[in-house]
Amino acid sequence: MRSYFFVVGGFFMMLQGCRELYNPEVFAENLGILVVEGYLDTEGNPSQLKISRTVPLSYDSIASPESGALVALSSDSGESFQLQEISPGLYQFEKDIDEESRYRLEIVLSNGDRYESLELKPIRTPEILEAGFVKDEDGVEIFVNTQGNEQADDFLWTYDETWIFRPYTQVGYIFDPMINDVRDRKEVEQIYTCYKTEPNPGILLESSSRFQDQVVFRQTITEIPTGNERLQARYSILISQMAIPSDAVAFWETLKRNTEDIGSIFSPLPSLISGNIVSVDGDKQVVGQVNLGVVRQHRLYIDREEISPWPYSNEIFFGCVVGPEPILIGTIEIFQYFGSGAYLPAQAFMGDGPVPAPGILGYYPTEVRCGDCTLYADITKPDFWEDE
Repeated sequence: MRSYFFVVGGFFMMLQGCRELYNPEVFAENLGILVVEGYLDTEGNPSQLKISRTVPLSYDSIASPESGALVALSSDSGESFQLQEISPGLYQFEKDIDEESRYRLEIVLSNGDRYESLELKPIRTPEILEAGFVKDEDGVEIFVNTQGNEQADDFLWTYDETWIFRPYTQVGYIFDPMINDVRDRKEVEQIYTCYKTEPNPGILLESSSRFQDQVVFRQTITEIPTGNERLQARYSILISQMAIPSDAVAFWETLKRNTEDIGSIFSPLPSLISGNIVSVDGDKQVVGQVNLGVVRQHRLYIDREEISPWPYSNEIFFGCVVGPEPILIGTIEIFQYFGSGAYLPAQAFMGDGPVPAPGILGYYPTEVRCGDCTLYADITKPDFWEDE
């Protein structure tokens, strides 16, 4: 479950008419509130619980992770399952548990403060019937179809996006300081194909009871505007579908409305959207919602050829060119240009004239920002990635 909690510390509102900036008073008690969020998968697939505290909007991060907590899921039959902290404030659950039992999540912070959830009943989320996409003049819409039932009426979706990221130009050569010269770039040294991954920043909700036969048709997951970099080559989206209990809907609807309107969960005050996490001691404020159930997932790939024409451009490559004058082999400029790391040998110069030269005489340069994808994304191919 991704972080949807945006923190308080002041926000700006433009008043109608005079358009003066308005700075509302921020109360100290709204800072440092514990935030707990997660949807734990009951079939053994890795899922995460995030524990953090709110920080002022002036901070660089949107939340302060709460590390060192002891977190356990306990059943009504006496079983207990520990969650492991895999990074600061992020606790992983990876157990196949009985979906007929009832559970409580128990949290003990490093300072001794104790919290627990209300009783949790696992929900078997229906399968995603279909995931697809359609293109129109505005771009590409990605959607799912699903069907609810008496046990699973309300749905929450999240998604992760991964796409191939490529620079302005492909560079087939590399300056090797061991030989103080340019040579062919090996396959393991390629810098033309990288991968970018981003989690879903929003909240997607729908109730199947609003539709005939509880069939949710063409639920929009995300929209990619025409020319966006995500579809410059090959794109993948992992859609996660989760059924939530009816008493959780109000929490997520309030959170969705607040984050979309002002970027903060604190309107109304957090006590009005406290969710299903409570302080055992009764005197600590906490905001959060945790649920159990089967997480249904579907991975979809889209290739640029499938939505062509796609007039891709990226402003970070504005001004990128391959230099018109080659840097000749055997000159001091070879080291000055390519040894410094400021430029890359983008293309070979084979000589001029009616008869081809018997080899490479030099290289045309390009700025490193124009030819190195590792400046913007990860060179390592994800384990799940499938090539065309």
